[in-house]
Amino acid sequence: MSAHSGNVFMVVAPSGAGKSSLVRALLDRDPSIVLSISCTTRAPRPGEEDGREYRFVTPEAFNEMREGQQLLEWAEVHGNFYGTPRDRIDAATKAGQDVLLEIDWQGARQVRQRYPDAIGIFILPPSIEELESRLKARGQDAPQVIARRLLAAGGEIAHAPECEYVIINQEFSVALAELNQIVSAARLRFSSQAVRNSQLFAQLGIPAAH
Repeated sequence: MSAHSGNVFMVVAPSGAGKSSLVRALLDRDPSIVLSISCTTRAPRPGEEDGREYRFVTPEAFNEMREGQQLLEWAEVHGNFYGTPRDRIDAATKAGQDVLLEIDWQGARQVRQRYPDAIGIFILPPSIEELESRLKARGQDAPQVIARRLLAAGGEIAHAPECEYVIINQEFSVALAELNQIVSAARLRFSSQAVRNSQLFAQLGIPAAH
């Protein structure tokens, strides 16, 4: 990511930690952030709409996108494929807009290859017991799927050190405020301010590069 681009935020978490709810609340509060809509081969959950939570595609269509170099990253998670179309992210960051990706740790590693200044934010549950309780409470997955997600959670959480920030989602309102603080702080970095206030920087004689 060059100095003349928006911030790329990567929100990473094990399933059930509250990542999607926090992201939705952040976007409601700050609609200027561009949400990257991932492609997935998994079936929609109740209440999900194509093009809103995900772009739901067939395995064949996903493979075509992957072979055509149209994906910024892709991974297989819980038996399904997920990927991030690259065109919208490239266009947004070049225009100085901030982009947010809901992503797993494998994808985050791939994104960093193109955007080394991407900001990783890991969402942790307050405990494994609470994570299990939340997965059961949302009533969207079969017991064997929940068991598989809990088994995978430990391995996913082990990658938290790869992120710059960690939020423990115990109290939702507190976690949301912390997420908002990270976004606000990132926008105050020199590279972001230079883009958003280019005329002022030029008038003050501040070099664009830092």
